[in-house]
Amino acid sequence: MTATPKNPSWFDISMDAWALAAESNMVIAMRIGRLAQGGPAAAEEAGRMVSEKVTANVALGCDLMSGKLGSSPEAIVSASIAHYSKSVGANRKRLSGRLATSMPENGGERE
Repeated sequence: MTATPKNPSWFDISMDAWALAAESNMVIAMRIGRLAQGGPAAAEEAGRMVSEKVTANVALGCDLMSGKLGSSPEAIVSASIAHYSKSVGANRKRLSGRLATSMPENGGERE
């Protein structure tokens, strides 16, 4: 994400939103892979997905109502993108680490 100034332009906001969407799609693909494997890891990931969404939405709603996100539409949208970017980035890092450790050293080819 770009370093958003106090008064972000809609262009900056749109670039941040595009970057968040791209990273979110990557996380969704990794999560689908985790769910497709089945078993306890898939159940844990499904539960994590639901709890993260509920927690993030409640926190963002509280911040919006309390004015913590700002007063202009640009500030509110920019702060909302930053809010979701934290958890998306953490999930990408977490899932990338798991995928890297679960792949065979020969690039995924089975012998």
